[in-house]
Amino acid sequence: MFSKKIDEKIKLVFLLIVCCFILIVLKVFYIQIIDYRKLASLASDLWSRDLPIEANRGLILDRNGVVLADNLTTTSLVIIPNQVKDADATSAALAEILGVSKEEMDKHVKKETSIERVHPEGRRLSYEIADQISALELPGVYLVKEAKRYYPYGSMLSHVLGYVGIDNQGLSGLELEYDEYLSGKAGAIKYFSDAKGNQLNLSDIYIEPQSGMNLQLTIDYKIQLSVERELDNAVKMFNPDMALAVVIDPNNGEVLAMSSRPTYDSNSYQDYSMETLSRNLPIWASYEPGSTFKIITFASSVEEGLIEPETDHFYDSGSVHIGGARIGCWKAGGHGDQTFLQVLENSCNPGFVKLGQMLGKEKLFSYLDLFGFGSKTGIDLNGEGEGIIFPLDKVGELELVTTAFGQGVSVTPIQQVAAVSAVVNGGKLYSPYVVKRILEPETNSIIQENDVKFVRNTISEATSLKMRGYLESVVARGGGRSAYIDGYRIGGKTGTAQKVENGRYLVNNYIMSFMAVVPSNDPQAILYLAIDNPKNTALLSSYTTTPIARRILLDIIDALEIPKQEGQIEKQWEWSDSPYYEVPNVIGLELKEAKKLLTNFTIEYTGDGSKVISQTPEGGERVAQNSVVRLLLGE
Repeated sequence: MFSKKIDEKIKLVFLLIVCCFILIVLKVFYIQIIDYRKLASLASDLWSRDLPIEANRGLILDRNGVVLADNLTTTSLVIIPNQVKDADATSAALAEILGVSKEEMDKHVKKETSIERVHPEGRRLSYEIADQISALELPGVYLVKEAKRYYPYGSMLSHVLGYVGIDNQGLSGLELEYDEYLSGKAGAIKYFSDAKGNQLNLSDIYIEPQSGMNLQLTIDYKIQLSVERELDNAVKMFNPDMALAVVIDPNNGEVLAMSSRPTYDSNSYQDYSMETLSRNLPIWASYEPGSTFKIITFASSVEEGLIEPETDHFYDSGSVHIGGARIGCWKAGGHGDQTFLQVLENSCNPGFVKLGQMLGKEKLFSYLDLFGFGSKTGIDLNGEGEGIIFPLDKVGELELVTTAFGQGVSVTPIQQVAAVSAVVNGGKLYSPYVVKRILEPETNSIIQENDVKFVRNTISEATSLKMRGYLESVVARGGGRSAYIDGYRIGGKTGTAQKVENGRYLVNNYIMSFMAVVPSNDPQAILYLAIDNPKNTALLSSYTTTPIARRILLDIIDALEIPKQEGQIEKQWEWSDSPYYEVPNVIGLELKEAKKLLTNFTIEYTGDGSKVISQTPEGGERVAQNSVVRLLLGE
């Protein structure tokens, strides 16, 4: 009996041992087969360390693929303190190369951390310094790839592009607005070490960084280059408080160029004040527009059928009195009897007082609202202003008429350009934008495309068509004659806005501006140029903005490959102008006969024969009086 109980106990113990063994086998099987990946991953996390490799930011391109924001490959210094054999010697050597004190370098080399990025003295190292560090072969000292943002054209388009910080994060402009697309994903060199930081004998793993998406803009590099050049010229000539220019495609709201002065170089933004960095004047600045605003008043009057500009007349005596205030015309004694088209051509304030009264405050201000004044355009840039428009219940007789000729209201340049685009494009108001599409960096396939943003209709196509002709007439016969380009139908309007400070108008302190349409019969670009408080010049747009605008317009014509147009309104020549003449075809004529036909030009000729066998310019071209015509003589 006693023996039987012992046998049972032995069997029970044996059974328990077998069960434990089976459980152990099952656990080992589970660990080795089922849970292996999880445990291996946890072990790897304990052993692995990452040397970061920064990703390239996405490129920023103009509409034709010109790179406006690029990347440079640099190196940065990383230290793994536990792998450093001689901390004092390492600190001393690195301090000498980097030009800092040993005590400063000790803070990095002796820091209790797994990985230490030496910042800022070890960031963005030159190749020379990186080679000196590499040659030392110091244990625990590593050089890793780092991308540095680079703007190949310096200050070009700087307020639009913005800039990035030391860690390649967007801080301003498109770099900030589209940072999530541009940033990319960092890579690493993954190595393995024990708890003390000693490197294990395991192969390193390279994790490739992923570049950010590319941005393709609506900007045209050639037009932008022209704008930048001419703004620089304006600063040299007039020393203004500020200057700005915007070019837009009126048919869809695409911004072709945008810049302002003062500006900055995005590569060295740290050297500039926050005021300069943060103010993108074409979308931020808000001021009284002056006479360029008359385009809106005139279009509203035509749309309402209040005037027939070419037949209805207005008599300008030189001034009018409204609400106890005298509003004068810029021309002493006034323009006398004139059509309303001549009121626009002459930029006659009393004539626009009359138009304001004819419209009435409800109508005029409803059109201002329709054209988008007093609210943001919605452009895809940060920092846009809204401007200031009188509340309707605050508009009296004087506020009504001053608004009609662009005084007493405050608008942004981008609002004006968007509104005038609607005036000439058939009446359609669009939101302007600068990012055309987002591209995958390897294949350039389109990830996202920004659609044209139609806002609303403003005026009829019939009124828009008339306004194109009226604005061309201003350039041919009125205040915009300095912008006239023979063979190209240019429309436009000058503006002179007296500046306000502490509620009072400043003396001899104006914002001079010019709004241009090219070509007026088939608008493809709107240019707005403004110069704030130009010095040492006559305070007339014909001496300041209009000649500069003409040079930009010539570059726009070239960049957009705009052909010459027929039906151009003939310019009303001034005494200082050089009239244009058509060059006759003199090929085949004797030299004496050719000279008789070319009396309006300067003739240069080469060759041994007696007859003209070639000429430049060709017959039929129009050039300015006294231009050189070159003849090749032969038999």
